[in-house]
Amino acid sequence: MKLSQFKFKLPDNLIAQYPSENRDECRLMVVDSKTGEISHHIFKEILNYFDDGDVMIFNDTKVFPARLYGNKEKTGARIEVFLLRELNEENKFWDVLVEPARKIRIGNKLYFGEDDSMVAEVIDNTTSRGRTLRFLYDGPHDEFKEILYSLGETPLPEYITRKVEDWDAERYQSIFAKNEGAVMAPAAGLHFSRELLKRLEIKGVERGFLTLHSGKGNFRDIDVEDLTKHRMDSEEMFVNEELVEMVNKAKDGGHNVCAVGTSVLRAVASAVCMNGHLMTYEGWTNKFIFPPYDFTVCNSLVSNFHMPLSTMLMMVAAFGGYDTVMKAYDIAVKEKYQFGAYGDAMLVLR
Repeated sequence: MKLSQFKFKLPDNLIAQYPSENRDECRLMVVDSKTGEISHHIFKEILNYFDDGDVMIFNDTKVFPARLYGNKEKTGARIEVFLLRELNEENKFWDVLVEPARKIRIGNKLYFGEDDSMVAEVIDNTTSRGRTLRFLYDGPHDEFKEILYSLGETPLPEYITRKVEDWDAERYQSIFAKNEGAVMAPAAGLHFSRELLKRLEIKGVERGFLTLHSGKGNFRDIDVEDLTKHRMDSEEMFVNEELVEMVNKAKDGGHNVCAVGTSVLRAVASAVCMNGHLMTYEGWTNKFIFPPYDFTVCNSLVSNFHMPLSTMLMMVAAFGGYDTVMKAYDIAVKEKYQFGAYGDAMLVLR
């Protein structure tokens, strides 16, 4: 498929700048990919589509305060530093993105905090915007991380144009987030409240967890028209034996297996064995999913409404069918659904 097939006009006022007041009360569009039927609901009504023995798979990655602002030595120029991942705990090496990158070269020092208490030195160039920083801090690692994170802010997506507020640290995070490592929240999981999870549990719906540390690469522009030539950034992921047993049992029993979010769908697709069952996995995935694609484990998907030309939109279209999903997006724009991480949700049934 071609990149231009995923272009659509999205008015700025439909990009959610704030979440719904309550997690489970955003709007929910339900799309039946077999019949093409589309219906409109409140998110907590998702309960009506799952029964005893069904399984929902969640991503329990935890977002950390990845965006920092520092000053360059001598010039004092303000530099945005986006933490991606820690490379070496002992030496305090971090893989980061910097903006404006043209001002940051190997050997430069950056100062963070009101009293310049945290200092980092640029020791390598990795990409046009990528750098490796060495933080110059002599204290224990736990103390270093605590101070570093206190200087950072919640890494809201760039399409959320307002300033970060204190409460974003809670709302841009699922209530079951546990394993730190993401710089992008798995947005579909943000809609699940404790009450909704409890009601699903009472109904007999099982929930399982995998971990995929969602990275900045999800927002990287695709610069090729032919999608077969695009290469995804790698993301670290973990699928354990407990989830494998739960999912394969449900699948063999004819039950519904639901991926909560495109990150889960991608992780599951990366951990499928030859017989179409899920297997344990620990490592990295750079799988890029776009139509057509044969999904063998999950038969339903919860997802937010994604930006035009995004890899997440392509994955949803691969799952629900290109024509069906693009028609649903057209309706979503006309019905003024809210798009993005803080926006409304879609349930795709197969």
